[in-house]
Amino acid sequence: MKKSRSNRIAFQGEPGANSHLAAQDAYPRMEALSCPTFEDAIAAVKTGKAKLAMIPIENSVAGRVADIHHLLPHSGLHIVAEHFERVRHQLLTLPGVKLTELKTVHSHIMALGQCRNAIRALKLRPVVEADTAGAARHLRETGDRSVAVIASTLAADIYGLKVAKAGIEDAKHNTTRFVVLSSRPEKVRAADGPVITSFVFRVRNVPRSTRRSEASPPTALT
Repeated sequence: MKKSRSNRIAFQGEPGANSHLAAQDAYPRMEALSCPTFEDAIAAVKTGKAKLAMIPIENSVAGRVADIHHLLPHSGLHIVAEHFERVRHQLLTLPGVKLTELKTVHSHIMALGQCRNAIRALKLRPVVEADTAGAARHLRETGDRSVAVIASTLAADIYGLKVAKAGIEDAKHNTTRFVVLSSRPEKVRAADGPVITSFVFRVRNVPRSTRRSEASPPTALT
């Protein structure tokens, strides 16, 4: 039976991306909807194509996710939950390929940056791609035996790749914090127990703290 739009959770990236894995882990009974951009994932909720959106906010190694803090205040959506996903990077190759055949490793710039030690040890040349799962799909399509990708085990399953080395991330605490967005706020009572409150606010842009700037102030999210 085909799942209804009201049971979909949107994420940014191709099938097999870490956001897909987070959506699957947090909401296993919902259908994960792949979206090309963060704007598309937000729009999917606003237009009713999805009930929720799983959006990354920050990573324990790489810091905050670029652009998200600028998109959320104007999204018109509400934060109704958060999810922490332990990020495990896998070195994926075509089936039957040996490590000695590899020359380059392809992935998103953040994934490459989080696996520097393994890349250096394997003497591979890093190549930046738009998406971890997209790199996995491209490898499957090209069939290049000299190429490895850094992606998730879910991507390996989807695209028929082999996990040549598991858990190659430099920091074992590598975790991404996601917020779950909805078109409707979720009302809670004090009796429901502890909750997390997010504040969106503007701060004054004051160079050297002695001069006022006429520039538009940035937006911050906590």
